[in-house]
Amino acid sequence: MKTKKRQMALGLALAAGLAVATSAQADDAVVKVTPLGSHDGEFCSRDRALIFEDPNGTRILYDAGRTVAGPDDPRLGNIDVILVSHMHGDHVGDQRIDKTNQGSCGNPETSVSSLPQSNTVDIALKKNSTIVTGSEMPAFFAAKLKEGGGDPGKSLLVRFGGSRDVGGVSITTVPAVHSNGVSPSFLTGPLADYLAAAGVSASVGPPTGYVLTFSNGLVVYLSGDTGITAEQKLVVKEHYGAQLVVINIGDTFTTGPTEAAYVINDLISPAAVIASHANEAATENGKVVAGSRTARFTELVSAAVHVPLSGRTMAFNGAAGCISGCN
Repeated sequence: MKTKKRQMALGLALAAGLAVATSAQADDAVVKVTPLGSHDGEFCSRDRALIFEDPNGTRILYDAGRTVAGPDDPRLGNIDVILVSHMHGDHVGDQRIDKTNQGSCGNPETSVSSLPQSNTVDIALKKNSTIVTGSEMPAFFAAKLKEGGGDPGKSLLVRFGGSRDVGGVSITTVPAVHSNGVSPSFLTGPLADYLAAAGVSASVGPPTGYVLTFSNGLVVYLSGDTGITAEQKLVVKEHYGAQLVVINIGDTFTTGPTEAAYVINDLISPAAVIASHANEAATENGKVVAGSRTARFTELVSAAVHVPLSGRTMAFNGAAGCISGCN
């Protein structure tokens, strides 16, 4: 009898230990999302950049733009992959901050020029990152990497409907409705002069969004700059099953808060959404400003809305539940 009791006790102890270990593993299997904005603890007008960290350690920088203080920004750490939704200066980085908290949240100081290379390329060269893009953008970035003394082979293409596994994360592009011209300021030589004189940009194909599938099963849709598209339902929701969405809400140039809320509520229906590209001083002391576009979006959306406060890391499980860091 005593032997049976000891065996039962041992079995219960092992089961309890297994449950604790399983719980710990589940807690560890989160995707970390860290916004890199212009002002610490705020969501400001030029904020675009996000770092995604897979549970396996792969780190992906999305749309470095103007609020990453170049390749030596201490917030960056290792960057394995860089994604660029399109070639506009506020996403690829024609200029940048020197350090955080300069200027105001509504009008941050981005006085350091990154031309003609771009903030994206400068970071990729210093961090030895792979740039993954769609359309005709890979050839542009390959040339820039080569010009900077890097490896042009680290600029990779992923087309609509295809995918690449980079560092254990599956990456694909999806359509976005916007423009995607390369400003002559990123170019050199006679072509740059001709384009500037004509007042036009060089086309590198359509802009893109991205769908990322992380090793814990989390599927994330990065909208890029876009309007409402049928693919947001047919492709992003029905095919890929995105559960976490990062969507632009800035209006005029992209979806505004009302349009973006329609995309979330009626087309994709994710578990959670991160607001992006608000083009406003969306927060003050870390709180959403009443009457702002961000406040309007938050009011309209039925899913959990998370505001990307610069430097505050959010952690998501495979079902897009926020485990920590969300407001």
